[in-house]
Amino acid sequence: MSVPMRKSSKVRSTKKTLTKPARKSYKPTGVTPVKKHMTKAQLRKRSLRYHEYPAPGKITVIPTKPAMTSEDLTLAYSPGVAVPCLEIARDRSNAYKYTRKGNLVGIITNGTAVLGLGNIGPLASKPVMEGKAMLFKIFAGIDVFDIELRTKSQEEFIETVLRLEETFGAVNLEDIKAPSCFLIEERLREKMSIPVMHDDQTGTAVVTCAALLNAMEIQGKKKCEVKVVCIGAGAAGIAILQLCREIFGFANDQIHLIDSQGLVTIDRDKLPTYKMAYAKPPSKHTDLVSVIKDADIAIGVSRAGLITKKMVASMAPKPIIFALANPDPEILPEAVLAVRPEAIIATGRSDYPNQVNNSVCFPYLFRGALDAHAKKFTRAMFHAAVYALANIARKRVPKILQTKQKLSFGPEYILPLQYDKRLYNAVVGAVHKAYDPKDCN
Repeated sequence: MSVPMRKSSKVRSTKKTLTKPARKSYKPTGVTPVKKHMTKAQLRKRSLRYHEYPAPGKITVIPTKPAMTSEDLTLAYSPGVAVPCLEIARDRSNAYKYTRKGNLVGIITNGTAVLGLGNIGPLASKPVMEGKAMLFKIFAGIDVFDIELRTKSQEEFIETVLRLEETFGAVNLEDIKAPSCFLIEERLREKMSIPVMHDDQTGTAVVTCAALLNAMEIQGKKKCEVKVVCIGAGAAGIAILQLCREIFGFANDQIHLIDSQGLVTIDRDKLPTYKMAYAKPPSKHTDLVSVIKDADIAIGVSRAGLITKKMVASMAPKPIIFALANPDPEILPEAVLAVRPEAIIATGRSDYPNQVNNSVCFPYLFRGALDAHAKKFTRAMFHAAVYALANIARKRVPKILQTKQKLSFGPEYILPLQYDKRLYNAVVGAVHKAYDPKDCN
């Protein structure tokens, strides 16, 4: 049974009891890649060919109405188009009736934090934005214009996006470096009357929390007792910790935030506000080796190779490790299981079990918001998405999605697959129901 959603959608009412599967013993099978790894040379060649043929890029624009006769053109353009224009001028809500605004999302970036590639600039980020646009369309039927802005100025970025509000039904901010992303999202959410979300923050947090709910259930971890280490204090790391606090109620002493200088402590000079909320008292033991010892959960949103086998061996029994750095994780699954075969390991990669990827979340978050004609994303909507995602993984996997691994809820299956068609109804429905205009005030 799925998580029941009550009519009231206040954040306090979204903490639901998940459907709990029958407990069963599990014998680790090791990691079997979902598909054969390509070499870097193969990946480069095939990726470039994929993006060039049969036409450059991954998206296009297709008309929704016929335009083959003079009568069609009369209705589509002059003079017929004046009629819906006047209806919208009379009542702005008619834009959702007579235009694509209600099904159009703007993916907007300045290319300052692209995947694991860093600050490669707006033009070089365009393949990523087109790829995301493709996922919006495939999974949720949402149309997208990708917009790459040539500016590193926060104010210029904000002002430009504000001027685009009339065009879109919602805005997906993407690949903007921290700390700029925090201010940009906050200002746009305050000033715009359409939903705005920085997916690198919220989308990542929703999927991670859903996976963590299931991993903790499987490992028998109690939310009030676990020690959590987050490696990476950028957009994703901070958003994950914020949502974890809301979903699990983690206390301050349970959370340990690691950045490039080690454990974040209050005695740091010029410590940013967004890190201060997770800062620890001064300590001599601030290196990752010391901090990760006895940890129940390690969440990596940083860079490849930061977690070692020795660190994994020092963690608490039945550890949960989410090594989410892209394209290469903080540690590979086979390295984890070599020293801790009882661990649950997730990555951001599709060629291993337990891929933690935003694509199981963001299309449906936006679909739910668009269908509700929401003015903003609310915390209740994000909470609803977390529980909906977690519940799908606990249900029987349809035969059409089964692989040689015989997927079932357990250490190698804690999140639904990207192509699971149940995602649409479950997540969209939960997000839509959770929206309450009162939460926008």
